[in-house]
Amino acid sequence: MRVFNSIVDLREYLAAFRQENKSIGLVPTMGYLHKGHISLIDKSVQENDITVLSIYVNPTQFGPNEDYGKYPSNIENDKKLAQKAGADIVFIPDNTIMYSNNHLTYVTVDKLTDNLCGQSRPTHFRGVTTIVTKLFNIVQPHRAYFGQKDAQQALVIKKMVKDLNMPVDIITCPIVREKDGLALSSRNAYLNNDERKQAPILYQSLQKSKSYIENGERSSSVIKNIIKEMIGEKPSTNIDYISIVSEDTLEDINLIKGNILIALAVKIGNTRLIDNLRMEVM
Repeated sequence: MRVFNSIVDLREYLAAFRQENKSIGLVPTMGYLHKGHISLIDKSVQENDITVLSIYVNPTQFGPNEDYGKYPSNIENDKKLAQKAGADIVFIPDNTIMYSNNHLTYVTVDKLTDNLCGQSRPTHFRGVTTIVTKLFNIVQPHRAYFGQKDAQQALVIKKMVKDLNMPVDIITCPIVREKDGLALSSRNAYLNNDERKQAPILYQSLQKSKSYIENGERSSSVIKNIIKEMIGEKPSTNIDYISIVSEDTLEDINLIKGNILIALAVKIGNTRLIDNLRMEVM
């Protein structure tokens, strides 16, 4: 496994593989790797000749008073996990490499970023789409891998790639969970013991909503109230949003029908967690 900090050196190294018509997979991360990230690396290793893992905590996707300055990090452990999972290259740039002092260019995707996390984090997706575009330009992957936990992010990136004619396939991989259902996230490290015990309520509320829908409930307001009541029973929770949206447009729906996404953002203590459930409802 090779580790690069330089864009120039990475591009030069990858050019030889392109000349040999080797396929390249990219797994973009902010580090502090867990089993969810490893599942993305595994998928890329299966489908590509070369797998590149990027580790970069991107400042432009954090808003004021968010956790950019304290985002968890363990680069040495990340490199060990990446090598064990079969990654061929780890790209670890710093801010001076990724953004010039006079950086003025950003990539935006309209409408899909207005709802869900876009409401409470209005500059977040502009930062995400910009850094992903930069990584695509640097690595020029054939495929890139993202987790379903960040469902809105994956849909936004797919739309960006389609609209801008980027020659990369976006692969969305299933959510990886703890045994009690909590979706794996680097931010789970912020939770204290009591908060960690409460955190599975997100998954439990999604499962209960799924059961009601499968038994015929079609009112979004009814389902959202069920979720709200369940989560509200836990003392450390503060709901950011509970939304039921069309998976295609990410717009709120009143009648549950077609391909839908039930999405949650909840603060447990000071830690903001997200989770979601996809369903096809006839």
